[in-house]
Amino acid sequence: MNARPTHFRLFSALLGAVFVLAAAHAPTSSFAAQKKRNPVSKIYVADQVGEAEIDDGDKISDLEDKSVHDASGAKLKTKDASNSSIVYSNGAGVYMDTDTKMDVKSFVQEPFKPNRSDLEVEPSISKTEALIAQGTVGICTSRLVAGSRMVYRTPLASVNIRARRVVIQSNDKETKISVVEGDVTVSAGKNDAGGQILRAGQQAIITPGDGPNSFVIQPIPHAERTTVEDKVVKACMARRTVYFEVASRKGKDAQATLGSVFQSQTESSPPEIVPVPVITPPPPTEKPISPARLSS
Repeated sequence: MNARPTHFRLFSALLGAVFVLAAAHAPTSSFAAQKKRNPVSKIYVADQVGEAEIDDGDKISDLEDKSVHDASGAKLKTKDASNSSIVYSNGAGVYMDTDTKMDVKSFVQEPFKPNRSDLEVEPSISKTEALIAQGTVGICTSRLVAGSRMVYRTPLASVNIRARRVVIQSNDKETKISVVEGDVTVSAGKNDAGGQILRAGQQAIITPGDGPNSFVIQPIPHAERTTVEDKVVKACMARRTVYFEVASRKGKDAQATLGSVFQSQTESSPPEIVPVPVITPPPPTEKPISPARLSS
């Protein structure tokens, strides 16, 4: 007599468990789907002098002028007497000096619309996490939008960048951060969780240890100012050589037609970010006619 109700209760319990599990996994699945629809962020090699290489996780290849690579997870290295200028697809330019190692731990970018009118503003919210294992980089950013975060780390410090122009130098003995324009927050050691703000014209020198002498803030020395500014100028020049658009994908190949990255949820492939080099028009070949000759 009680067999049927017992079976019904067991069925109801199993059905309820299925709904609970489905609800628990729904947010994760939704997040994964949204991430899949986002375009893969890129870096563009604006200028390559000498020899450098990039490790994308699958292979190590030479870094070539005007080449394009996936940004997140890329490991870049310049060799002796070499330098590289790259541009992220959020518009930030980076100049890598000789014998520099930079590991882009993570670079993600939210979708953005094509045909932007102001290329000096970051196209969408982005998150950058990079490690300067050794060497020197000059960074020149566009105006970061609210919600973006750009953090560069060294073995001795962490730099939260809001500055438009900053230089980071890293080696085994010290980390040196010089701010040319804007401001950054520098954290060093376990006892400096909040960090210290560094403003334009200031330089921080961090050395191993947790004492007060291991973190020094000073004005950028006059003897170093020209060298520091030269590195950010090269980074700024690089970012002016390219801007980024989006191409919609169909099947395996990206289409040539530019379109919005806000795609329908039924599409299996996200759009692709593509660099568009800025071509500087050549100078006029004809000599200008002076007003005196026109009046005569």
